[in-house]
Amino acid sequence: MKTIYQYEYLQLGLKIAYYRKLRGLTQEQLAERIGRTPAFIGHIEAPNIVKAVSLDTLFDIAAELFLITIHEGMVNCLS
Repeated sequence: MKTIYQYEYLQLGLKIAYYRKLRGLTQEQLAERIGRTPAFIGHIEAPNIVKAVSLDTLFDIAAELFLITIHEGMVNCLS
């Protein structure tokens, strides 16, 4: 991870936490749904930890939080 993007990673984590809570999910529930550990989600969301996240993981999180699918370059809303 490039250090020039630290702020963006922190903001991303805070937004994930916001939308996770808005959907009524715990860190444990989100982690289970995307095949990660609760500690991993906690690190992403923590405002004092800079954690890089792969695009694959971001797509998985987006699919759970926004009920979308990403297939063949198209984004489809399910709700």
